[in-house]
Amino acid sequence: MRIAELADRTGTTRRLLRCCEEQQLLTQDVSGNGYREYDEGHADRVAQIRGLLDAGLPTRIIRQILPCLDKARAIYFPDVTPEMTATPEHEHDQLTGRIACLTRVCPTGQ
Repeated sequence: MRIAELADRTGTTRRLLRCCEEQQLLTQDVSGNGYREYDEGHADRVAQIRGLLDAGLPTRIIRQILPCLDKARAIYFPDVTPEMTATPEHEHDQLTGRIACLTRVCPTGQ
C-alpha cells in the first residue's frame, strides 16, 4: 500500500509517517517509480509508535524500544538503560498528578 492508504488505515497523517521515517522509526520499500510501499505490518508498527508518542516517550527512546516490540505480547528489553525506565516512570507520575488534580476539581458524582 502507499503512504496515503497507510495514513487512512491508521488514522494518522502522511506528515507523521514521513517524520517517523526521518526519525528511523518506520522503514519502507521504495518502488522503481519512487513511491513508498508499505505492508500490513506497517499499520501495526504505526499503532505502536503512536501509542508510545501519546504516552510521552521521545522518539530517541521509541527507537530503542521498537525492536523489543516485534513479537506480539512478548516484550523483551535486553539492554535496559536507566533512561528507558525513568521516562515512562516520570510520565506515569505526571499523569497521576493530573488525575489527582482533576479529581479535586471535579469530584465524581458532581
